[in-house]
Amino acid sequence: MKKTLSIVKIGGNVLDEPAALQAFLRDFAALGGAKILVHGGGKIASSIGQRLGLEARYVQGRRITDDATLELVTMVYGGLVNRQLTAQLQALGCMALGLSGADGNALSAGKRPAGAVDYGWAGDTGPERVNTTLLQQWLDQGLTPVFAPLTHDGQGQLLNTNADTIASVLAQALSAVFRVRLLFCFEKKGVLSDPTDDASALPSLRREQYRQLQDKTAVSAGILPKLDNAFAAAAAGVETVLIGSAADLLANAADATACGTRILA
Repeated sequence: MKKTLSIVKIGGNVLDEPAALQAFLRDFAALGGAKILVHGGGKIASSIGQRLGLEARYVQGRRITDDATLELVTMVYGGLVNRQLTAQLQALGCMALGLSGADGNALSAGKRPAGAVDYGWAGDTGPERVNTTLLQQWLDQGLTPVFAPLTHDGQGQLLNTNADTIASVLAQALSAVFRVRLLFCFEKKGVLSDPTDDASALPSLRREQYRQLQDKTAVSAGILPKLDNAFAAAAAGVETVLIGSAADLLANAADATACGTRILA
């Protein structure tokens, strides 16, 4: 029988609030079994970028990454945020291993081709680019990988890669050897049918309903990458895919379907 693996993606809104972050890290460290943490850090990078005179630019929730921005996100994502999370998890007894995709060739990517929008040094990746054997070895040793949203192209170039995408492709690849629970954690209770009503979280969401929400502009640009990657994981056979608040999803991890919005293929 396959072991259970929890892959948890945490976004900037929790990272920005010290009390919420500490509560999240305590809950994450207490999770039983194998686990992986994937983190963003967009607001922190934008804040530090402003101090350096760099303006953040986004299109449909995805950051435009020019040369200066790549240097910024490498320092902030792979340095400051990743090291802080790893250190804080060690203090909670969780043997965390801070990573970018370049470490151990854990996850490679290709530079996104310029089209109607040139995203610069943005990386696109897929489950075939995951070093599943290495990750399984680390997990079997009781290590907890903590992924920054950075990959590499195999030719020495770092790439800024959406954290939701990384969580999704890790889940897809590792589903071959684990029963994967993919949890996208953010500040809301789930996907809202009415963006003005925090009590309108949907218990489940299928792709056709998602299209209807998009047509009604009931979902904001920031959640689009999260939902697109959640549906990609569900379609690829990931056993459980949920979007919701960190407190709810981690507290109910043993029965993860009891909260949040379950994404259905």
